[in-house]
Amino acid sequence: MRRTGVVLLGLGVVMLGWVAWQYWGTTWQSQHRHDEITTQLEESWRDGDAAARVDEGVATAVVRIPAFGPDYAVPLLEGTSDEALAAGFGHFDGTSDPGQEGNFAIAGHRVTHGEPLADMPSLQEGDRVIVDTATHTFTYALDTGGDDLTVTFDQTWVLDPLPTNPDAGGPQPAQEPGQRLLTLTTCAELFHTDERLVAFGHLISSSPRTQ
Repeated sequence: MRRTGVVLLGLGVVMLGWVAWQYWGTTWQSQHRHDEITTQLEESWRDGDAAARVDEGVATAVVRIPAFGPDYAVPLLEGTSDEALAAGFGHFDGTSDPGQEGNFAIAGHRVTHGEPLADMPSLQEGDRVIVDTATHTFTYALDTGGDDLTVTFDQTWVLDPLPTNPDAGGPQPAQEPGQRLLTLTTCAELFHTDERLVAFGHLISSSPRTQ
């Protein structure tokens, strides 16, 4: 009985350690990686390159959300693989590039792996999302709050070039042809991934990027 108790206690300690690593260790590691990739990307820009190839993929931009603090800066990587999302925001394949006509759609973790959208529910209509690329700074204003819209993971209409909410009474993005839209997505719940929080925005300014 004593031996069994020791084994169970050991397994409990291992499980607690694993949970702690998932929720705190990966976040610390990823936030450190965010800083490294952002620095590497800015160095690439100074060298005349539009992107930086890193272990997790290709980094092309830096996302800043002033509502999350003056030091908030998270790199944007192409694609939404597990590796890309562990290193920053992921840019959905097939959606528009920053500042371009259509729907620029990005995803980020809400818990673990740097949790860049941990405070997504606190975002309000009118909050800014700033995206720095090699040549320009694009500023978007949110049209919906961070927890105004929840969809299931398979509702891909939010990624359309001109998204249209099938729920006529639900939050809608800007609906004018030629719009330059932003879509932010993250997990709706902290402990499972069946649903997504979605916020829409539109481009309000574009200017040459300063060092």
